Amino acid sequence: MSGIRWLPAGAGVDAFPPPHLALDEPNGLLAAGGDLRPERLLSAYRRGIFPWYERGQPILWWCPNPRAVLFPEDLRVSRSLRRVVRREIFRITADTAFDRVIRACAAPRRYGTGTWITDEMSDAYRLLHTLGWAHSFEAWRDGELAGGLYGVAIGRVFFGESMFARVTDASKAAFVAAVSYLRARDIGLIDCQIASAHLTSLGAVDIPRKRFLKLLKELCAEPGRVETWTADFEAWLAQRHENDASTAASRCP
Repeated sequence: MSGIRWLPAGAGVDAFPPPHLALDEPNGLLAAGGDLRPERLLSAYRRGIFPWYERGQPILWWCPNPRAVLFPEDLRVSRSLRRVVRREIFRITADTAFDRVIRACAAPRRYGTGTWITDEMSDAYRLLHTLGWAHSFEAWRDGELAGGLYGVAIGRVFFGESMFARVTDASKAAFVAAVSYLRARDIGLIDCQIASAHLTSLGAVDIPRKRFLKLLKELCAEPGRVETWTADFEAWLAQRHENDASTAASRCP
């Protein structure tokens, strides 16, 4: 682990090195060690740092440059996905099955057998969820969990962590609803960490790390409600359906 700082188990939760010291190769590797206590995780996120490692490795902390983000107002929804959303093929909920979502995200994918969501990571985010910081969005079809995603909300920033789909378009439908809801909550930035074709198709873009950290300093400092989102999401969804029905009625001759 030469070139990066080792964080002893007893190190303070703010003991991260400055993000600009992260390695260029591998892109963004900044530190190793420490622990996944809620206080350390929240401190890391506020600094633009996140954990990402595999079983058998020490905890690795990253802050890549550039950074993939989505500004909620820039969400892109394809015509086909818009039809899926409009037809309500999936029932979308929030914070109703966090444990199942994180277990599904941790399951091996078709293209590999490993996972970076270790048992230690899963337990850490379950605790953040219990404390009201971590949240999930679920897509259901015929009563079965078809897809979803989870992340951490601090101030006006949502730090996306992982998503999964068992049915085509399930995770995308959950993501579209999540972004719309987050925008309604005045979330100004969604962290996507590292760009992918999937996220780019939905509107994610790369921005310089320096700009990303400046945005975090502004948006994470603003107050945000630390709570379970289930009831609030249901109320938002009901209001949106009411607005859609009212709009449709106004267009009738």
